[in-house]
Amino acid sequence: MTDKAHAEGHAEERAGAWSGSWVAERLGVELVGDEELRGLLGLALRRNPKRAHLLVSNVLGKHVPQSPSVVYGHGLALGRRVRDLLGAEAARRAVVLGYAETATGLGHSVADGLGTAPCLHSTRRPVTGVARAGGFEESHSHATSHLLLPEDPALLAGDGPLVLVDDEFSTGNTVLNTVRALHERYPRKRYVVVALVDMRSPADAGRLDDLAREIGARVDLVTTASGTVRLSPGILEKGQELVARHERAATAPTPEPTGRVPAATTSATVGRVELHWPHDVPDGARHGFTPAHRARLEAALPAMAARIAEALPPGARRVLVLGFEELMYAPLRLAHALERTVGDDVAVRYSTTTRSPVLAVDDPGYAIRTRLVFPAHDDPADGPGERYAYNVAGAGFDAVVAVVDSAADTPALHAPDGLAARLAAHVPHVLLAVVPSYVPRPPHAPERPSMLPEPLRGPDFSSYAPDEVGWLLQDLSDVTLEAPTEEREEAIQSGGAHYAESLPVEYQPSEQYQELFHAALKTSAARLARAVGAVTEIVLAERSPRPVLVSLARAGTPVGVLMRRWARFRHGLDLPHYAVSIVRGRGIDANALRWLAAHHDPADVVFVDGWTGKGAITRELAAALRAFETSDGITGFDPEIAVLADPGSCVRTYGTRDDFLIPSACLNSTVSGLISRTVLRSDLVGPHDFHGAKFYRELAAADLSPAFLDAVAVRFPDVTEAVDAQAKDLLCADRTPTWEGWAAVERISEEYGIHDVNLVKPGVGETTRVMLRRVPWKVLARAGAGADLDHVRLLAEQRGVPVEEVADLPYTCVGLIHPQYTRGATGADGRAVAL
Repeated sequence: MTDKAHAEGHAEERAGAWSGSWVAERLGVELVGDEELRGLLGLALRRNPKRAHLLVSNVLGKHVPQSPSVVYGHGLALGRRVRDLLGAEAARRAVVLGYAETATGLGHSVADGLGTAPCLHSTRRPVTGVARAGGFEESHSHATSHLLLPEDPALLAGDGPLVLVDDEFSTGNTVLNTVRALHERYPRKRYVVVALVDMRSPADAGRLDDLAREIGARVDLVTTASGTVRLSPGILEKGQELVARHERAATAPTPEPTGRVPAATTSATVGRVELHWPHDVPDGARHGFTPAHRARLEAALPAMAARIAEALPPGARRVLVLGFEELMYAPLRLAHALERTVGDDVAVRYSTTTRSPVLAVDDPGYAIRTRLVFPAHDDPADGPGERYAYNVAGAGFDAVVAVVDSAADTPALHAPDGLAARLAAHVPHVLLAVVPSYVPRPPHAPERPSMLPEPLRGPDFSSYAPDEVGWLLQDLSDVTLEAPTEEREEAIQSGGAHYAESLPVEYQPSEQYQELFHAALKTSAARLARAVGAVTEIVLAERSPRPVLVSLARAGTPVGVLMRRWARFRHGLDLPHYAVSIVRGRGIDANALRWLAAHHDPADVVFVDGWTGKGAITRELAAALRAFETSDGITGFDPEIAVLADPGSCVRTYGTRDDFLIPSACLNSTVSGLISRTVLRSDLVGPHDFHGAKFYRELAAADLSPAFLDAVAVRFPDVTEAVDAQAKDLLCADRTPTWEGWAAVERISEEYGIHDVNLVKPGVGETTRVMLRRVPWKVLARAGAGADLDHVRLLAEQRGVPVEEVADLPYTCVGLIHPQYTRGATGADGRAVAL
């Protein structure tokens, strides 16, 4: 049966069945109270040691797709009732607090109904640099810890009424915990508890009055309907057994119908719609949402809805706007505006994904008919886990508009088992709309410079052509920064200096070594061209059709230039390309990020590097971007690095995972535009400066940078077909990082008694750097490694470094820096001395 036919069957069944009858009949559950309760609620089962049954709201827009007018209308109506209860003067001073994740949108809608009330919702997503204003526990939930993270601490500190909004009021524990915690810190005279349904038992009914007497404040309750759930003896055990039996049936070879989602029958399209979300409006109330924010959002909604309507496929008659966990209000308002834009021609429905695991049973008397399962895609603080979308498959939608915040627009969202793929298996058209994640600026953020300098370009800085790369660096060419390798190593390992505070003396290659470089380039040029083409095609397919290439100086710069050349050769694109500094232990140049954000959309920026070793820079970049979002409130930069080679399995965007010789690793500045490694020293780099670097103009006679680029680019026409095939294979492959390189480095560090992963440099490129810049101790070479290691063997011979062959090495080679270095650990000629 097709999804469309399945949905029509469901509609006929629902007309005559209550979506709680299946659970009620099997577990002896009774729903008693106001006559509208059955229209508001259905029942389902979940695996939960505290409560087996789940009340499923038909009007909340969480588990059951519903008209956004109905969902928003219920919140507005509750807010107006609160306004009438409080009176105009008290309503103007009220603050609304919604509960994550289920009532974030409801709380926001109640605030809209109140008229001018600011709102805040609790969150399970901690935000670096934002102080907690409180927290509490939700005892029956599967994920209990709530945080309160207002941007303005004064939001909760006023003396006006506090309106607490949840989807259901069952035991009252969550509200009691919240009020006690907040009243102790921010006492006030009045609280209003708001819920769609009041389902307290008679034993719990008096606890609000007890709380009011305890704290000396008035506590009111406003709900749409009330009743209670009568449970039969032993329901928890019965429910657990019923869940287990149906889960076993779902995995059996020929199961009875249990809500398993049928396989896709059509191939779907997945696209994006650009909302142009107003830059000064938060994505929700995680950090507070003011009346001024509301006014700006109201003004922008019609245009955003029109963009979604224009992006819908022709002939779409049934459309779901799918929100994301706590991100409920923004998708709800977009869905509501879309509903008004398309009119009666299109049935618009709204629901959201959720953390809550619920059993799915394909029965008209059960509230959760189908479930889609996919991994979390917002790097949650409590670790990876399953997430769910209910009643989407089989509902006959012609299109789904999935609305997520930018923090959740990650590779996991687009993975083969991710939400986008799960939706595409059951809906003909999937559109992704991304709302920028709002991160507050710290209250005492340092003043930013009004203008940053323009990028440096060749020939004044570097031997690259001016259009090939712009360097977001400052020129320190006239400063003496070089120190002998042995002095630098001793200072670095003793903690007396950071490696980025000085430069090694530039290695001047011997004639024999230069011959090795040219031989390696000749034999590897085609292989390099294939890797360049493949990684560029993946970037264009997955990241942005017009990316802004930002190389991590300096090893990434030749790769960025080559990717730019491929894009022009293959697609006629003239891509912007810049080089920025990143320093292990100190992060990426924040001023460079500010310049990029001022001139380009951060979402288009693709960071580029030559290769991965153990993945230290990959982690450094991710941490630095998180810190930058906190300090500057600028979001959208993607930490996923694009590299030619990923032997450490640290990234998803690469040309190959083979550990092979990239000739640009063989030399220093003379294959990198005559630019030094970057420098970060407080007496040279001020708070408003770019990091620094030197241009070695005096080495122009030895410069091989243009020759290297041309030798690779000239092979582009020869490898076009191979690149197309390689890129196609990579796009279809599971490229999830395994971090096996990091694990291997940790193992080597222990086996060789080094106990410091920073002294273990895996891969051909990193080993070469050890030989050229540091004091090497040993080289571990994979048994049978061939010509890729000729230059490493020559350098090892010149410096007296032993090369030890190792079986089952995941890299072609690994360089070990001397683990107990003092200048006495080497001879006068710089040769290594055994420990």
